[in-house]
Amino acid sequence: MAGTIGLTSAWTWRSLETPVPLVDLDRLEDNIARMAHHVEARGLALRPHVKTHKTPWIAEAQLAAGAQGLTCATVFEAEVMASVTNEILLAHPPVHAEKLRRLFALPDHLSLIIGVDSPDAVGMLQKAAEQWPRPVKVVAEADVGLKRVGLRNPTDVLQLAQAIGRAPSLEFAGIMFYPGHLKGATSDQSEGMLRLNQDLHQMCETLRRAGFPPAVISGGSTPTAPRFGELADLTEVRPGTYVYNDRTTVSTGACDLRQCALTVSATVVSTSVQGQAVVDAGSKALGREPHEGLAGYGEVLDHPEVVVTRMSEEHGILDLSSVTWRPRVGDLVRIIPNHVCIVVHLNDVIYGMRGEVVERGWEVAARGRGYCP
Repeated sequence: MAGTIGLTSAWTWRSLETPVPLVDLDRLEDNIARMAHHVEARGLALRPHVKTHKTPWIAEAQLAAGAQGLTCATVFEAEVMASVTNEILLAHPPVHAEKLRRLFALPDHLSLIIGVDSPDAVGMLQKAAEQWPRPVKVVAEADVGLKRVGLRNPTDVLQLAQAIGRAPSLEFAGIMFYPGHLKGATSDQSEGMLRLNQDLHQMCETLRRAGFPPAVISGGSTPTAPRFGELADLTEVRPGTYVYNDRTTVSTGACDLRQCALTVSATVVSTSVQGQAVVDAGSKALGREPHEGLAGYGEVLDHPEVVVTRMSEEHGILDLSSVTWRPRVGDLVRIIPNHVCIVVHLNDVIYGMRGEVVERGWEVAARGRGYCP
């Protein structure tokens, strides 16, 4: 597969220098198939976000399982993924001249859909389309509660759609949203999903009545995946984390620990301080992202009561004060991170295994920005 690294012998994961990210290939494949089936059963299209894996061959597997296209957060991700798909939604406004140049230089076979939330961004896209002519679809980004980007008022969404419609080189395609504020337990999302459904419907009806029917209504996230079917107007979904999953996803109930495909293998390097062990995976291997309701920055596979309580750049502290388990210096542990997307972005290479055997390695091809002026 594209982007993979050949392995000439039957390595085991225990032979790899630590810290190193490992992917259980059976779990990865099962996660891809499960989400594809879940989305198809609800009559929706799947446009997975590549920000989690940043890897063309995993994107190919998602497309082979039924995804209609891909979602990217950066222009570099789009450049990398252009080799495996015919359609990309850029879910981050390309408000910079160099980003626009690179975006409009993507291969002609690629259908572009771009999300924006301001007339200023529309104007920039129009100027770019005049300079580098190509068909471009644009979706208006709506704020459904996260208060990060997007327009909250249906009238504002309509006015943005009208601005897109007035741009001669652009095509209004619909709306997109990200329900990132709904990240608690799936069972506790009922009130939020009801409000989201109402708000989304009001926006869609406002557009339809004004002659701007949204063909694409794109939303969703991995934590809300079990409840996609409750949004009556939704046409497609953009989950990303589901390919690997992590502690945060488990905490929402969107998956369980058996569906966490990526762990970080680390070596115990010190047990000199009573009640703790130190591993060689610190913030540069695990990221430093706390999560409300979760202790620490990761948990030890097979010892979920043991978490990484503190970190420096190259050290992770395992709290052993309340357990009888005592790892020795040189022992290997595998850690489930809080946020897997950050871990992937911190690594150049990831290794995939079945059982104990490492089957393949691959470069994180879309890591970084991919451009040096």
